[in-house]
Amino acid sequence: MSERIEKVNKLIKGLVANFLNAESSSASLISVTNIDTSPDLKKATIYLSVLPENQEKTALLFAKRKLPDIREHLKKNMETKHIPFLEVELDMGEKNRQKIDELLTKS
Repeated sequence: MSERIEKVNKLIKGLVANFLNAESSSASLISVTNIDTSPDLKKATIYLSVLPENQEKTALLFAKRKLPDIREHLKKNMETKHIPFLEVELDMGEKNRQKIDELLTKS
């Protein structure tokens, strides 16, 4: 991954995390675990982790509903020519890692 994409990912991750922290309810903790931006910087996928797990669906729907507002927040706070179109998904890799950690601590 190029240094430019890494910088954009880091910037987007921080801005999205701040936005979700300010806008979400206290019913769940939504963490931005990763950003995956296309090489042409036209698309970015936001990966989320949600606690408690029973709030994942609600949090994901909330984040998807807020995507236009998140994009506006990025426009106001990023000094780039183009703002990527956004998608949001649950971070299944992080969820699997947590499950493995849980199993290892039980044994």
